[in-house]
Amino acid sequence: MSEIILASKSPTRAKILKNYNVSFKQVDVDFDEDALKISIPKIFVYRATKGKLESYLRSNSLETPVLCADTVVCANNEILRKAKDENDARQILEKQSGNSVWILTCMMYKSKKLEFIDLSVTKYLFMPFETNKIEEYLLSDEWRGKAGACMVEGFCRQYIRQVIGLQSTAMGLSVEKLMPILKLNNAIL
Repeated sequence: MSEIILASKSPTRAKILKNYNVSFKQVDVDFDEDALKISIPKIFVYRATKGKLESYLRSNSLETPVLCADTVVCANNEILRKAKDENDARQILEKQSGNSVWILTCMMYKSKKLEFIDLSVTKYLFMPFETNKIEEYLLSDEWRGKAGACMVEGFCRQYIRQVIGLQSTAMGLSVEKLMPILKLNNAIL
């Protein structure tokens, strides 16, 4: 499989691609998600991903195919963004505790001959988080830079009661949907 550009600074997305033996170069894109004033989760995540792709394409060609993605976490139809500080992280975690949480990931792949857009949702039902465990987690700083202040493969894992959807979607890249597209792109090159 030929190399792709991962236009995302996410270490989790990079790890997913490595685990699937996808050759990639990781670059950051200059797109301000915070400038989006959209409260509808699926529209927000789509626009954020599209903004990242457009930003990348303004200064780069498609000599190497590009993959952009964005993920949002929602509870009670509210987008739970990246926490600004420890207090914000605590409030975000409390909204997820004992609740249904939806994680939406949009990814856009573009090459010279192929374009693929996917918006996937994974739903988690969490048991209530233990207050002392929240405080320990906050001290770890692992919540920093994470949508919803946590990762389902990390702190939240012990509280999962039910999952509907792909874990990879919740981790930020629906790789099971991406792999056939990468193979198709290689076949038509």
